[in-house]
Amino acid sequence: MTVHLGVHNANPSLYHLSRLGILEELLAPLGEDAVWHQVGGLATAEALRSGGIDVGGTGSTPPLSAQAAGHDLVYLAVSAPRPGHGALLVRADGPVRTVADLKDGTVELAVGSWQTHFTAKALAGAGLTYGREVTAVRADAGSYARLIDGTVDAWVAQGAELAAARRAGTVRTLAEAGDVITDRSVFFTRREYADRRPDLLALVVEALRRADAWAAGHLDEAAEIAAADQGGTAADWREALAVLPWRLEPVCDAFLAEQQEAADLLADAGFLPRAIDVSEARHPGLDAAVRTALEARP
Repeated sequence: MTVHLGVHNANPSLYHLSRLGILEELLAPLGEDAVWHQVGGLATAEALRSGGIDVGGTGSTPPLSAQAAGHDLVYLAVSAPRPGHGALLVRADGPVRTVADLKDGTVELAVGSWQTHFTAKALAGAGLTYGREVTAVRADAGSYARLIDGTVDAWVAQGAELAAARRAGTVRTLAEAGDVITDRSVFFTRREYADRRPDLLALVVEALRRADAWAAGHLDEAAEIAAADQGGTAADWREALAVLPWRLEPVCDAFLAEQQEAADLLADAGFLPRAIDVSEARHPGLDAAVRTALEARP
């Protein structure tokens, strides 16, 4: 049997695992194999629903959108919180001094990703509503330039782009993602797949754990891989990768509470089409298999 995994550049654990051969090594004694599919983070849920992939990983928002759309997905594992992973930036010499100053303004971000959760919660803390008092626009390669020339009021940056913008000295941090949300990587699968193959999924988690351990111990090499493949400098990538926790955790009540808070906030803002009960995306049997795998292999 072959397990199909979605991988995209913004999920460092899956990204490096897809290049290291660790999962293939674990599966070989079982006569099974892994196939990797390049799938954008926002397309992960649909790829899972359609059967194109069996496992995917994103930030906090995509699985909430998937559940609200009626997809029967379940959580597999999560990363430890990622302080330092992203931030809401404004021009260093611009007029925006507080989050409240963004009222009637425009923020560029990866709409639909964890950045939506982060931005919505940061705005809510200032009495503003995502998509109402503040306009959200999809970010792209020109976001930094538009922030600096004043076309937009703020930009959510992450990873090497965040490191590069800060090094240039032209931006100011309005809010750190880690001060607003826990900002975890989230790994999930289809419920029917979890019903059939909790053993195989536990091996996927073990492979992710080993890939994380490799990256944590080989930051220079990991940064060079990312820079050569995705652009940017190895120095910026190393800075971005060094702040990541490189540690997996089982699904727990605290994580589900975090997701429920995000779901309620996004439903109230109209980003999610309906309210959801996040606990319905928990799979007790899968939780037990993953917890055993993580506890048995420190």
